[in-house]
Amino acid sequence: MGDSTSVMGHWVNHSYAPASDGGVMESLNPLDDSVFAKVAEGTPEDIDKAVQAAHEAFGSYKDSSTNEREAWLCKAAELLEQRREEFIRLLMEEGGSTRKKATFETNKSISFIRAAVGMVRHVSGKTLPSDYPGRISMTWRSPRGVVAVITPFNVPLIKASRLCANALATGCTVVLLPSEEHPVISLKFAELLKDAGFPAGTINVVTGNGYNIGDSLTAHPLVKAVSFTGSTVVGKHIQKLCAEHNKHVTLELGGKNPLVIMNDANLQKAVEGAVRGIFMHQGQACVSSSRVYVHRDIYPKFVEIYAKVVSGLGMGDLDDPETIIGPIISDRQRQRVKRHIEDARDKGATIAAGGNWEGNRCAATVLLDVTSDMAAFREETFGPVVSVYPFDDFDDVMREANDTSYGLSAAIYTSDIELAMKYAKGIEAGMVHINSPSITDEAHVPFGGVGDSGFGREGTEADLEAFTELKWVTIQA
Repeated sequence: MGDSTSVMGHWVNHSYAPASDGGVMESLNPLDDSVFAKVAEGTPEDIDKAVQAAHEAFGSYKDSSTNEREAWLCKAAELLEQRREEFIRLLMEEGGSTRKKATFETNKSISFIRAAVGMVRHVSGKTLPSDYPGRISMTWRSPRGVVAVITPFNVPLIKASRLCANALATGCTVVLLPSEEHPVISLKFAELLKDAGFPAGTINVVTGNGYNIGDSLTAHPLVKAVSFTGSTVVGKHIQKLCAEHNKHVTLELGGKNPLVIMNDANLQKAVEGAVRGIFMHQGQACVSSSRVYVHRDIYPKFVEIYAKVVSGLGMGDLDDPETIIGPIISDRQRQRVKRHIEDARDKGATIAAGGNWEGNRCAATVLLDVTSDMAAFREETFGPVVSVYPFDDFDDVMREANDTSYGLSAAIYTSDIELAMKYAKGIEAGMVHINSPSITDEAHVPFGGVGDSGFGREGTEADLEAFTELKWVTIQA
């Protein structure tokens, strides 16, 4: 965009509206911290207006026909495909995505909307046997009402497309609170849904700092379900609020995901999986493989190849398809990444690759000899930093892999299917991938984790339950 004078307002009832107090905040291009856009900085009053609009729209939208919702979702996918380049550029210029990542995210978002079309006719119940003669016993699903969707900076279009489309497919309406570091793309996505035919008030977006206005949204009495993606600390706070108000909540939080490479693994594929598993979007992904465990028999060879490949990862123009590493989103996050690297170096870790910076970009970094007293050992770095550990015994590596409060995604490379299944059963994670990277997702799968990685699951089937209430009905003949 690059216009530092105009201000984008909140999106409420199919039109832009300024903040109630006139507040404005800046969205920065993380490549050089220049002002990408100015948007309204929301207040609790703005949140209330958006929720009220969504609640009013729900009164009629819940009774919209399956044909209508299918048509609107199909049109939304079609429009996103037509406007693909616009959204790719937004991901690059507002969020620091490389073209490769931005293209992947946009294409994935199109598939998520198309998958939501199939949900429309699966908002259904079933007949049940009854203890009483002549009684017809049945269940049906009804949309919960207003859904609060809170999205992160790293995959804002993926999360908005999946969660908003799934909620709309069930007959719910939405208030979306995007990350303050990547708000414009959510406003443009809401505009796209208007153009697709969704009625006014069904999709609303309030921009602002979640620290200041998030509680006004999650605790609002008219919000009936909350879907949050973000940090574990904030997620636990939201979970407490939802518990106090008896709301359904889905949390997709952080990860410290293990990748295990056995001595019988295909080394080339394992290296490729370890590269993609951590360095996509410069490590800013909850499902990144930030811990890599390699059998000692192949550890020296793996490190040699891995460090060489990682050292060659492109840090050029974001438009270049060969560029893999883009900028870290904000100064606060850059300081976290720097602290983890410097702390590891000061305490004796070996830097096999990277460790240096070019502007706001951290080179892909491989740490060896990481010990438990280092921040990178347990904390989520959320940057292009990976720790590689040798191991001798499968049982030992299982204990090490499970030695974390997180439990989102895990992966293993091996030719032994029996061992792979033993790993899949024993690892404490919500998702396990055999001979493929931990950074994997599809529209219909139950996406989510355990422990500090989340609560509940996302996906077409999971969101049918998250966004609807199950009602039991009987008819006595």
